[in-house]
Amino acid sequence: MDIIKQIDHWAQVQPEKVAHKSSGQTLSYQELFIQSNKLAEYLMQALPNDNSPIVILGHKHIEMTIGFIACAKSGHPYIPLENYFPEQRIKTVVDTAQASMVLTVEKIRDVLDGAKENLNFTPRERKQDDAWYIIFTSGSTGNPKGVVIPRSNLENFLNWAVPEHKVTRDTVILGQAPFTFDVSILDLYCSLYQGGTLVSVTKDEIANLKELFHTLKNSNATMWVSTPSFARLCLMDQSFSEDMIPTLSRFWLAGEALAPEICVDLLKRFPKTELWNAYGPTEATVATTSVEITKDILAKYNPVPIGYAMPGTQILIHDQDNRPVLSGERGEIIICGPNVSVGYINRPDLTERAFFELNGQRAYHTGDWGRYKDGMVFYEGRMDFQIKLHGYRIELGDIESNLHALTNIQDAVIIPVMKGEHADYLAAFVIMKTKTDQSDFENMQAMKKELAQRIPEYMIPRKFIFLPEFPMTSNGKADRRKLAETLQ
Repeated sequence: MDIIKQIDHWAQVQPEKVAHKSSGQTLSYQELFIQSNKLAEYLMQALPNDNSPIVILGHKHIEMTIGFIACAKSGHPYIPLENYFPEQRIKTVVDTAQASMVLTVEKIRDVLDGAKENLNFTPRERKQDDAWYIIFTSGSTGNPKGVVIPRSNLENFLNWAVPEHKVTRDTVILGQAPFTFDVSILDLYCSLYQGGTLVSVTKDEIANLKELFHTLKNSNATMWVSTPSFARLCLMDQSFSEDMIPTLSRFWLAGEALAPEICVDLLKRFPKTELWNAYGPTEATVATTSVEITKDILAKYNPVPIGYAMPGTQILIHDQDNRPVLSGERGEIIICGPNVSVGYINRPDLTERAFFELNGQRAYHTGDWGRYKDGMVFYEGRMDFQIKLHGYRIELGDIESNLHALTNIQDAVIIPVMKGEHADYLAAFVIMKTKTDQSDFENMQAMKKELAQRIPEYMIPRKFIFLPEFPMTSNGKADRRKLAETLQ
């Protein structure tokens, strides 16, 4: 299939249909076709004989959607970044990816305002192994790493996700995930490919429940795509129910472990709506497994399963020597198949460590514990210091490395504070180089401000605990277990 031809097709069939709605702005399929062609032609002229990555900077803007499609038409992989990320973080991504251009929302608007439509414009041909998008995730050394997803992976994902979740041209998808989070690939491309409508929920709306619920009530959404954390936030208000979104027929939750109590509440408040759980790291193109969570499933399993592997992909459970374990035993989840990424951009060392070949196909070490039970896969946590916080994948070492770089920090350890089975917030234990006259609160505020220049807001610890020294393990490392106990 040709993703771009299919999306462009809808401009002829339903030109006035809304493709993307965000912050009160709308983008029709005809506008997407014309504007993406204009921007693609500009990129081909500005960067001739160039297929290097392009960074697109914004937050759920309709111009970002135009930018994504324009990059595909001009032969460039795109890298989505949030416009509220620290400049240093953005620069690190640009340098690591060797991006040829940064397109802000304002830049896209300027180009489109000054460009004329070329009725004879022809997009560049895209090969199956050409990179389509690159999403940067947290890295343990303090530097993010870019996961490269080629065209073939995206097509393979759409071939599974569209029928699995019954997406049609009548589907209205409510999308919560920012474009820097690969769950957004499902809501964006499933919708555009089928001629549906994407309604984006923005950061500002999430911060204001009144605005958020106004958006939900007026969304006419038939499908909900979000992290469990976002669903939990909405459930805190009793008005969040079937009466608010009577058109909703399906929840699709992914990005972090799904707690049973969220399932119970959603099925109670939306009795006519299906609830689906999905699993898959960015390195395996959005999602690899899914399963409908019913009352029978909830009565039988705790934790809930992450489901069955998509066709053509294998979920294997291996021991620490990379050998298959017996059925029912715990081991590392290995993903093998056409949905596995080709690796991290310009980081062959990290690629070699995480990716390998198995039975003639690409395979990936997820670093997740899991096991099979009754033919389904169950997720049982991380094997390392990586966590999921409100859907964001975070390497604790990333935050610790950036903390160590601050002016008055001798040592630092980050501990996730758990609420049930999921991380609720982050706490930083800090040893300062020199004692200051400021209070702990003032020191915390100063460090948060300094950290905000280095890492995204969602990675900044909520709580700081200042200590003269850390408890140590027998091998001379900070005793994280004892530190965590002090938070209970």
